[in-house]
Parts: sequence; C-alpha cells; structure tokens
Amino acid sequence: MAQVLEFKLPDLGEGLTEAEIVRWLVAVGDVVAIDQPVVEVETAKAMVEVPCPYGGVVTARYGEEGTELPVGAPLLTVAVGASEPAPEAESAPAADGGPGETSGNVLVGYGTGAPAARRRRVRPATAVVTAPVEAPVAVAEAVPDRAGPVPVISPLVRRLARQNGLDLRALDGSGRDGLILRCDVELAIERMEQAVQAPAAPAPTTAPAATGAVTERVPLRGVRGAVADKLSRSRREIPEATCWVDADATELMAARTAANAAGGPKISLIALLARICTAALARFPELNSTVDTDAREIVRLRDVHLGFAAQTERGLVVPVVRDAQDRSAESLSAEFARLTEAGRTGTLTPGDLTGGTFTLNNYGVFGVDGSTPIINHPEAAMLGIGRIVAKPWVHDGELAIRQVVQLSLTFDHRVCDGGTAGGFLRYVADCVEQPAVLLRTL
Repeated sequence: MAQVLEFKLPDLGEGLTEAEIVRWLVAVGDVVAIDQPVVEVETAKAMVEVPCPYGGVVTARYGEEGTELPVGAPLLTVAVGASEPAPEAESAPAADGGPGETSGNVLVGYGTGAPAARRRRVRPATAVVTAPVEAPVAVAEAVPDRAGPVPVISPLVRRLARQNGLDLRALDGSGRDGLILRCDVELAIERMEQAVQAPAAPAPTTAPAATGAVTERVPLRGVRGAVADKLSRSRREIPEATCWVDADATELMAARTAANAAGGPKISLIALLARICTAALARFPELNSTVDTDAREIVRLRDVHLGFAAQTERGLVVPVVRDAQDRSAESLSAEFARLTEAGRTGTLTPGDLTGGTFTLNNYGVFGVDGSTPIINHPEAAMLGIGRIVAKPWVHDGELAIRQVVQLSLTFDHRVCDGGTAGGFLRYVADCVEQPAVLLRTL
C-alpha cells in the first residue's frame, strides 16, 4: 500500500527563515523521482530549486506561486510506492526501506546530508492546493487571552514587531495553524499608522486631499526586500563617513593593456583594483573588521572576503570572492567573471552572497563620477569607483589629458578615525597612479 509522505520547506541555510514560491515544477498527479526539483523558490539571498527526497506520485501541493512560506511549512505530499495518483491515501510513518524510497537529502548543494532514517511521522494532507487566506484584522481592541507561546517562527517577524512597538499577542496569524507571518505584522503596522494619521473629524467633502494617484504598490520582498532591510540597518547602526580623491589612472590602464598584450588569461580592471585593495587592507587592517555591538568590541578579521556590487535583472546583489588576499590578478579576474555570470543567470548560491568583509562598488559602469556608498552591514568600509574619463590634468608640471577616476571610501567611524581612512584611500590612489611596484606582486 502506498505511503503518503509530507515534504516540508527545508532549512536553506545562512539563517534564512522563509522563501517565496516562484514556480512549481510539478503538478498534482505527476510522478517524481528521488531528488527531482519540484519547486523554484526565492529567498532573501538567491533563487534556488528545491529537490524532493521522495520518489512517487504527487498528491498535494501547498501554496500558490507568489506565496511566502516559512521554513518547516508543508510544500507537497508524495505517495511513495504508488504508480497512480492517490490523493485519498492516509499518511503513514516513513518506512525504513531501501534507498529507492527516499534519498535523505533536503536540498541538493545545500542539503543536510541527513540519512533516510531521520524521516519523521507526518500529518495527513487534507487539501490539494491551499487557497490564499485573507489577512485578518491585525490590531484588536484588546489583547486576546492566549495560552502558550506566540506562534511565530521567523526572527525577522519578531524583530519587525519589536521595532514598531507591536504586541504579537494581539495578532491572529494567517499562516498554517495560526502562524504569524511577516505580512500579518506589516498589515498591522500599516493600520496603526493609518489610525495615527487619521483626522479627528471628517474632512470636508468639498476639498478632497491633494494626493497623487497611486499607480502601483511593489512589495518589498525577495532580493529587493533583503536590500532594503540591510541598507536600512546599515544607516541605523553605523556612523559612517566618506572621503574621496581624484586619481590619475593613466598608468594603471597602460599597465593592464601591456599585461593583456603579453598573452595568457586576460586581467580585468576590477581585478587590479581588488588587488590594490587587498594590499591596502594589509597596511590598514582596521578597515577589514566588524563591530560586535553586544560585546562593544571591534573584531578585526584575518582573511579578506571581497564583495563587489553587481546589478542584475533581479536587483542589486553582492557576490563575495573568498580569500582575495591570497589570489593573483588572474585568479581574481576568473572569480569575478564566474560570479558575475552566475548573477546574470540567477544561479548565485546563498554561500556566494554572504560572509563579505570589504566591498568594492564600481558605479562607474553607470557613467557617473562619484557617490557616497552605504556600507554593506556588518562590514566596516566600502570603496567606490567612478568612471575613468579623460580630463585635463597637471602631469610632470605640464597640462595634459589624462585618464582620471574618482575614488570614494565610506567607513565606519567606530573602527577608525579620518587619519586611517585617509591613509588607506591615499595608498589606493598612489597605487592607481603608480602601479609598477604593486604589479611585481601580482
């Protein structure tokens, strides 16, 4: 007899607690193989395909495309050992059968690697596709008398409620078994704000409010939501300052041209600037650090995991080059190219997007000269690079046309003062203007 097993949204790693269903890859009644991808989800880090560890017939799917689910919520049920759909079959404990029934994997590439014996008894599935639930009134007149803990899984939901002074006990969750989701908290916050802004008396009907027409509301979720959360936190927590300098990049451009003309793998400009940054961070390690606010300590880091801002169709992402301090210019070029292509195709993994200690932001590709970057929390600094453009410049005592770039450094004033930041930026500018000494180490 077929056994109906429930597959839940697995832990995707990197502290992620929820994901949005982007596209179902199977339908009810389809036969799936072990570790076959069944759904494409988008987290705050990346877009990933989730494979099912069971082989059999899909009997139910939970959540429509666009639905946001917390980790641990049911995704689908599979009738193991069935050759035809069996939506009415009762759920049963996972059998301790051979490898033909289940792989034990949760997510290929990020899975727990747990053995099949760790499967747990599941509850019966009662619906083929869950219908979207209309969010209830978020703020009640009185706090309900609830027994037990507040049904919240996501730390993000708790933090969002805490930051806005919202009592979670006053909410009825729209998730499974009354689980309070982020949309419930956001709706409650919106209604609180509307209540505060509401006039004490009805507005005159002859004088309508002069507000612009709303054409669209775009949810802050997925990559856009993750960027918004991180940048907002950076501005709240980090006392940042910015210094900048113009540098003559003519010699750097000539050195790159000569190196690439010699044959071998091509060296990119951002790889040369990354190599300069790692050399500068070796001299000014204060900027390769983070701040532990709870312990009130500056944590200086040994390895340089260099992030770089990349614009993709899904929004801004910051892939990370691991151990950049140990890489040559050729190795850096190859890794930048790999991560950039992965960003364009949407195949960056959560591991590719986390763990950075310092960030390069090449906004010059947009045709602009300068900017004041926002630090990529929890890092301590970011180097911004403007476009390289021909400008009049005094060179060897004479006016000449040179290739000039503006460099800007935004730094956390808690980890260092202006002298250190200025020394770092000046060293970078000197290497850009006179790269011969640095090129010997590439």
